[in-house]
Amino acid sequence: MKRVNLSLALAAIAAACACAPVDAARVGVFVGAGVPYYPVAPVPYYYPPVVAIPAPPVSYVEQAPQATSSSDGSGTSNTPWYYCDASKAYYPYVKNCPAGWRPVAPQPSATN
Repeated sequence: MKRVNLSLALAAIAAACACAPVDAARVGVFVGAGVPYYPVAPVPYYYPPVVAIPAPPVSYVEQAPQATSSSDGSGTSNTPWYYCDASKAYYPYVKNCPAGWRPVAPQPSATN
C-alpha cells in the first residue's frame, strides 16, 4: 500500500513537471542511483529585434560677419541709427516711438 501511494505521488509529480509551460523553471526529481542528467544548454529566449533610427544630420549655416566700421577707417558703422524725437533717445534704448523713427547718420565715438 505504501508503494502504491509513493508511486502515485511520484507519477503525479512527473506528470506535473511534464505538463508545465515551456518557459517555466525546470524542476527535476531524482530517485535512485546513477548519473543525474543536466541539459547542455538552456532553452533560448528570443529578444525582440532592436530598431536603431539614426539622428537627423545637423546643418549649420555660416553667416558673414557684420560690418562694424566703414571701409574708410573712420570707425563709424555703415548702418543708420534711429532717433526718436518724442523721447529724445536712440533705438534700442527706446523700443517704441509714437512719432516715428528718424534715421540718423552714425557718429564716431568720442573716445577715438
